[in-house]
Amino acid sequence: MADFLMILSEAAAEPKSFGILTATTWVSIAMAIFIGILLWKKVPALVAGMLDNKIAEISKQLKEAEQLRLDAEALKAEYEAKLAAAAKEADEMRARAEAEAETLVAKAKADATALIGRRKQMAEDRIAAAEATALTEVRAATAKAATAAAAALIAEKHDAKADKALVDQAIAGVAKG
Repeated sequence: MADFLMILSEAAAEPKSFGILTATTWVSIAMAIFIGILLWKKVPALVAGMLDNKIAEISKQLKEAEQLRLDAEALKAEYEAKLAAAAKEADEMRARAEAEAETLVAKAKADATALIGRRKQMAEDRIAAAEATALTEVRAATAKAATAAAAALIAEKHDAKADKALVDQAIAGVAKG
């Protein structure tokens, strides 16, 4: 490898000439011929045409991209409007649900209050009925006890003579009346 590098450096150090023309002159002539052929075959016009076509294609793509962007913005606006409408509808539904819940709670409270009132009235009616029954039973027991006591007193204190005086008195009261 070192030998190859040495040969290259020697070749680069000595400029070669082919008669009166040097290597640089030959390269310049070849380049001039190449450029001449390119001009003769109208390569710059072909390259310019290709570049113009590419520019037109890129311009078309940019216009399509702009249209797509506008369409996307329109869709975005439409969906934002739909989202706002859905949010508004959800708020309205929530408000209606809250109002219905409040109505149901108020009705439940009213029903519970009415039920408590009916149960209280039923309990008071039962208590009053029990008191009336107890009072009737006490009166009956009192009347029975008083009758028994009166019968015992009458049987003990009255005799036929007292009965006759009572009967005469009752007949006199009936005759006056």
